Amino acid sequence: MTTSDDEEINPVTMLLLDQKDDDVSQPNNNSNIINIAEVVVPTAVEHQSYHLNSITSTLVIRQLPSQGLSFQLWPAATTFVKLLDSYTPSNTDPFSLTVTNAVTSVNCRQRLRILELGSGTGVVGIAASAILGADVTVTDLPHVLPNIEFNADVNKNVVGTRGGGVHVAALSWGKVEEMEGVGREYDMVIGSDVVYHDHLYEPLIQTLKYLLLGDGDGERVFLMAHLRRWKKESGFFKKAKKWFKVDVVHEDGPSGKSRTGVVVYRFARKDAVFR
Repeated sequence: MTTSDDEEINPVTMLLLDQKDDDVSQPNNNSNIINIAEVVVPTAVEHQSYHLNSITSTLVIRQLPSQGLSFQLWPAATTFVKLLDSYTPSNTDPFSLTVTNAVTSVNCRQRLRILELGSGTGVVGIAASAILGADVTVTDLPHVLPNIEFNADVNKNVVGTRGGGVHVAALSWGKVEEMEGVGREYDMVIGSDVVYHDHLYEPLIQTLKYLLLGDGDGERVFLMAHLRRWKKESGFFKKAKKWFKVDVVHEDGPSGKSRTGVVVYRFARKDAVFR
């Protein structure tokens, strides 16, 4: 069946993590009451557990669904966490080779430095820090940061298993002063489910240009996990390919209610060469 440019491929409810996934536990639902202008507003709090086999530890991530999409777990984030958890330097799949290339490019006196765009709950960045022992800077809009900070703090012992660290920073895509604030001294950039509003396509591309196309940055890549929802998302990739070499490094098949699976893309300078 064909779809129009404005037809949603996956309903908004598909932004939420499929709770039937065998690799993650069911959430524990609690309820907090907050007072706003003398009006009592219930705020649902959900906690999702991710068992990481690679470090024999469990991450616990807080969601606040009533606060908006940035406070929820999205399917592409789960795929990214699973790929990180299954990573070993001996793996030869394209995703693993990309991570290995970043790891081996690091000076022996430094830890891997990762920047996450549009972190949401922070689960991918926190998992990357814990599994890879990396210094990860997780970023999002200012109002999202307190929940990310909460999740980073709750999981600090897990993150420290391999000496990793998580730093939280505000980053509005396309804003030069904020991009310069976080800098571009990173070995790898990551993101999941960041392509969803068409008015953000150009700001995201401008941010990627700043991060990937600077002098001496030929080895840096952006790994992006994405679940297609709108036909018009092809416009983002058309714009991106004008500036970057874009390759698919992993692809899931359709699952659950989704008619499409999560795809992980690698963005790099057009002259980048990968083994």
